[in-house]
Amino acid sequence: MIEGRCLCGAVTVTVGGAHEAEIGACHCRMCQRWSGGLFLCFDAETVSATGPVRVHASSSFSERAFCGECGSHLWMRDTDDDGASYDVMPGLFEAATRWPLRSEIYADRAMAAVTLSGDHRRQSAADYELNHSHVYGDAS
Repeated sequence: MIEGRCLCGAVTVTVGGAHEAEIGACHCRMCQRWSGGLFLCFDAETVSATGPVRVHASSSFSERAFCGECGSHLWMRDTDDDGASYDVMPGLFEAATRWPLRSEIYADRAMAAVTLSGDHRRQSAADYELNHSHVYGDAS
């Protein structure tokens, strides 16, 4: 179990059970708009939160949660699958500062200022959308 908090401390997020200790990156337009340039996350099966959590239905198949006080991003989750894991923001957790980058999606859509180096899996928009039929048109 790991515990993290938002910028103002009003929301505490607890990840219980299985979770990845690696970070994924997404460069789609929706994630760029939400994050300001680059969405980073790790997968977790069980997430609980206390405090003023607000949820926004960001598409027909997903939601994004944030602190209602300071606006810190908390997680993204598919809503069309009851068993979907959470894509949790690693910056909320001290432990995540040591985790490596595992993958990038929409790598061909990365902003010029956001180039990630290293030996990790990269998928283009076309490759990612080929295997994820619910996503289409650069997730915009």
